[in-house]
Parts: sequence; C-alpha cells; structure tokens
Amino acid sequence: MNSKNTKIHPPTGRKPGIQKAVLKILAEKPAVSLLELKKKIKLTPPLTPPHFYKNGEGLGERKNYALARLIKNLVESGYAEMRQSDNQSYLKITKKGKNKLNCIKLEGDEALVPRVWDGFWRIIILDIPEERKNEREALRYLLKKANFVCIKNTVWISPHPYEHLFTNIKKDLNLSTDLMIIVTDKLDPETNLAFLESIKNN
Repeated sequence: MNSKNTKIHPPTGRKPGIQKAVLKILAEKPAVSLLELKKKIKLTPPLTPPHFYKNGEGLGERKNYALARLIKNLVESGYAEMRQSDNQSYLKITKKGKNKLNCIKLEGDEALVPRVWDGFWRIIILDIPEERKNEREALRYLLKKANFVCIKNTVWISPHPYEHLFTNIKKDLNLSTDLMIIVTDKLDPETNLAFLESIKNN
C-alpha cells in the first residue's frame, strides 16, 4: 500500500437517528436542562392516524412523551445522567455516552472519507491499564469501527484520515497520557508488512 492512488473503502453504516441529535446537544455543554433540550430537539411523535389530531390537539403531549421515553432510555443505557439543580432537571452526557456518539458518527454519512489515499498513515498508541479495561475495550471498538488495524497490543494503524476525530476523543475523555496520535507518510518495511499481515488475519 504505497501509492497515493490506492483506493480505500470508508466504513458504512445506518443513518444516525434522534439519539445522535440528543447526544450531540449534551456533548456541547457540561449539562443541559430538560427545558433547553426540549427547545433544541425536533421530535416526531409516534405514528398515529392523521385524524387523531384536531387542530394540533394532543400533538404536544405525544412529543413530550417521546422525549421522556428517549431520556429514560439514555439514562438506563448509561449514556446520560440526570442531575437536579435550582429546581430544574439537567442531563449530563457520560463517558459511555461520548463513546456511543463517536460510534454513531463513524457509522453515519459524516464518516465518509476520500476513496483515494492521501499517502499518510495514522498511528494510534493506546495504553490503558487493566483496571480500566471497560474504557480500553470501548476505545478499541471505536478504532475497529474506524478501520484501524492492531499490529501490536497497543499500536493501531490506518490510512483513513480520522486523526481529528480521535484528537477530539482524546480531549473529551482526558486521555492525554493514554492515547498518542501520529501522522506520517513513511513506514519501515517491517511495520508495513505487519500491517498487511494484520489485514489478512482480520
């Protein structure tokens, strides 16, 4: 894989849904009030025959129910936490929620990458201790989603331009000493061979 004309195939996946929209809003701030979330999010109420609504009657209630159900699912899944302050309810995204959002991004249209390789390799060194195994496995899952290949226990390589995404992940999850990102246009022959062998084995 040494030509800039080599074609690379971006990951594909399902279109992102309303869950992604809510997680994106939550990721913008330390916490978001339910009132603010309700104003920002556009929800389609559950499918109901058109004649159910008369002059919009009942529409708002069903949207409120849909939002409440969505929030309940996020909290129960561990993607968000509910907080109370000044007689208001707030939602706060969790680390698991941030990982989920990044995973959804990799599955959506915004994850599309150029089909022609730019000649640069992205190398990520992930060194998270055993006591944080769940966090380590979640990040490994994201790397696989981004088509990174593990050539050593902690070293991952890909031709895909996802360095900006993982730079944001590094910042969001406070991984300053646990995750290193290298972009280079050169690999030594042994590393290049290890990369090709890893692709064959995956």
